[in-house]
This record gives sequence, C-alpha cells and structure tokens, in this order.
Amino acid sequence: MTDWPDGYGRRVLDEVDSTLNEAARIAPDLAAPEWILARRQTAARGRRGRGWVSPTGNFAATLVLRLDGPAQQAALRSFVAALALFDACVAVTGRPDGFSLKWPNDVLLNGGKLAGILLESAGGGGGAMPLFIGVGVNLSEAPPADLVEARALLPVSLAGETGVRVGPEDFLTELAAAYARHEAQFASFGFAPIREAWLSRAARLGQQVTARTGNAETVGTFETVDAEGQLVLMTPAGRVRIPAADVFF
Repeated sequence: MTDWPDGYGRRVLDEVDSTLNEAARIAPDLAAPEWILARRQTAARGRRGRGWVSPTGNFAATLVLRLDGPAQQAALRSFVAALALFDACVAVTGRPDGFSLKWPNDVLLNGGKLAGILLESAGGGGGAMPLFIGVGVNLSEAPPADLVEARALLPVSLAGETGVRVGPEDFLTELAAAYARHEAQFASFGFAPIREAWLSRAARLGQQVTARTGNAETVGTFETVDAEGQLVLMTPAGRVRIPAADVFF
C-alpha cells in the first residue's frame, strides 16, 4: 500500500464551500504543504470561474504550497500536478492505457474528460507566494452532458470507463505520493524532465487543434509545449506560442 509522503499535511472535511476557498483561508497559518480533501463541496468552481459539478463519491481536493521564485515557475506546477494525476490513475486501475494529458490542465480517459486542475495564487509576504492547486476527478460519476459547454469534451468517470471503484481518500494517498515524487524532480532538475514526461503522455500531439482565447481562435498542428509551458502550434502563418487558452479537438 502506498505511504503518505513525508512533509505533506492532510486534512479531510465532510463539507466545505470549496477546497480552493479553504486553502486561501488556512494558507497564512501553514508552514508546510497541505492537502485538503472535501467529501462534499457546495460552491466548487473550475477555470475562468465556471461551475464544477462534483457528485458524491468524486474527488475534490486542493494542495496548498508556499513557493519562492517567479510566478512562471509556480504556473508550471500544473504540469507537475497533471503527471501526478496520471500516475495516480494508473496506480488505482493497474493500467496506463486510455489515459492522456490535455493542455493546459486536463486528464483524459478514452478521449473524455476525467479530471481537471485549477491553479490559483495569493500575494505572499517576503517573496513567498501561496499557490493553490485544485484537483477534481470524476471517480464514480460523470456530470451530465448537458452541463458541458459547446465543443468541449464530454466528461467520463473512472468507474464508468474502467469498472474500478476507488474512494476519494484512497485516491488522495496515491495522488499525494505521486505529486511529491514529481515535485522533488522539479525542484532538483527543473522543468525539462517534467516537460518531456508530459509530452510523452500528451493528447493530440502532432494533430490539429483549436486554441481559443476570448473571442479569438488559432487553428494549427500541436507541435510541442515549450520551456515556459506555452502551447506551440504550427499554423499557415507560421509557429505560434500560446500562454493560455481553451483547447478544442
């Protein structure tokens, strides 16, 4: 059985408005990284303030980190978290097939959206910045398709696609252990090995995708992710680097 990683705290709440909100509340009093897991959220959210539906039995947690250094280095933790999620999914199912990573922050299973990652930060004193890494995983049930925005991938659940049922607390143990491993690698060797590992698991690499930022869309071949974590597309007008966007297949 996987052990809880040294140096990381753990708290499990029966109910909270949002684990991200709870992270912001407790961050000033934390001296070490801490995972917050909620069995139920009443006001969960996703990227760009969108709602996040999390039926009972699904996974909702936030990791609180306090980091020194530029904001860009903090943002690269989305790739660290994505690799950890991938590893946790493989650990609980016993098989790597079907899982892939979608830029910038989703985990896919059999082409559907299984999990999402949301990074938020708060100003920190003395150069330290609290970073909150929110993670939602459809362990037991996928949200209804009619709640999905147009052109987005349909949600899937781990249980529905693999037949494997795992509780949120057991999944947290696997995720925390995997995150600690990848975070240690990032701290020692930088983004390069994280980037290489992420690309080896990337969905639609070498294929055409559409990146939407606001009302603008860029269509091109997904060429790579660069050293700053930007999406690199080859378009008819040349190579384009995109720091943030919603990506559609």
